[in-house]
Amino acid sequence: MSNPKKKKRFSFLEARITSTLSVSLVLFILGIMALLGVLANNLSIYVRENIGFSIVLKESARDNQISDLQNSLGQAPYVKAAQYISKEDALKEVMIELGENPEEVLGTNPMQASIEVRLKAEYANPDSIAVIEKDLMQNAFIDNIQFQKDLIQSVNENMRNIGLILLILAAVLMVISYVLISNTIRLTAYSRRFIIYTMKLVGATPGFIRRPFIVSNIISGIIAAILAILLLTGCVSYIVSEFDSFYSLITLPTLLCVYAIVLVLGILLTSISAYFAVNRYIRMKRDDLYYV
Repeated sequence: MSNPKKKKRFSFLEARITSTLSVSLVLFILGIMALLGVLANNLSIYVRENIGFSIVLKESARDNQISDLQNSLGQAPYVKAAQYISKEDALKEVMIELGENPEEVLGTNPMQASIEVRLKAEYANPDSIAVIEKDLMQNAFIDNIQFQKDLIQSVNENMRNIGLILLILAAVLMVISYVLISNTIRLTAYSRRFIIYTMKLVGATPGFIRRPFIVSNIISGIIAAILAILLLTGCVSYIVSEFDSFYSLITLPTLLCVYAIVLVLGILLTSISAYFAVNRYIRMKRDDLYYV
């Protein structure tokens, strides 16, 4: 003959496991969204830091002037990297691209020495470059400054649009996730609604009644977050093994940031959902408990 208490305990444990797994899957989806957001930000920084401009030097530029300019660029807050390209190096690059030597045709090296500047991400926009250009052009030995204004504008607009789309998707997913987690936790609270009513009858305060439910759901949320983190780690490992280019974007700080977001969401969503789910049954009268 089966023991009703054991059967009831097993049923409650089964419901708790199902609830935790459901929450972990929701957190996994949120984790993917957070990972996409962080990756988009890293990609934006990577792309913008590979956009720069060329400082074309006049023939009359002296070595000490070029050296001073390089030193000042190295100390400038907007510069990530600066590389001097001599006339000879520029000619070699053109020879590789064209497959012939322009010097043999023209009788002289037509190239000019230049300094290739890569900007920090926050300065890779037309407004900042315009200010930098105005400042640099005060040097008389600089012939001109070349940068692709249309490309910079296009990159910034595309990155802004991607960020906006991800933000909207994240907001929608947060609402859906809260509803799913709330419904899952509400089912658990529903199964114990008479216990809640009994505790209220013996004089327990709402805070005292809520506390064990919130604590137990926070623990479930932490366990669900750990499961979601393990799933995310598996996905990231697979992506990095298949696509080497992602290795530079998915760094350890990036992963730790995503893991922290998943853990915080697991705690917040489960605790808030438990609070409101239990509150609903605390406010109910005895007769209403039979018809919910």
